[in-house]
Amino acid sequence: MKQAIHPQFYPNATVICQCGNTFTTGSTQEVIRVELCSKCHPFYTGEQRFVDSKSKIQRFQQKQQAAAQYVAKKKEKQAPKNEGPKTLREMLEALK
Repeated sequence: MKQAIHPQFYPNATVICQCGNTFTTGSTQEVIRVELCSKCHPFYTGEQRFVDSKSKIQRFQQKQQAAAQYVAKKKEKQAPKNEGPKTLREMLEALK
C-alpha cells in the first residue's frame, strides 16, 4: 500500500450551523459550516418553512412573472384584426 496518500483526519472537527448550533465529529476538515442541522431542519422541528440561502425561489418567481408578461404581449400581437368579412357567407350578408 502507498504511504501518505490520505488526507489528514481531524477526530474533533467542529461543525457550525447557520442557526448557531455547534457539535464535534470526525472529518478531514477542521471546521465545517452547514446551512441545516438537526436543531433547525424542518423535518426534525416540525416547522413548515422554506430554506432558501441562494434566493432560488425568488429567481424562479421572477422567471414566472417574465414568462407571463411575454405570453400577454404575444397574445396582444396575435389578436385578430377585423379588416373585413372572411367567409363567403359574411360577404353575402354584408351586401343585403
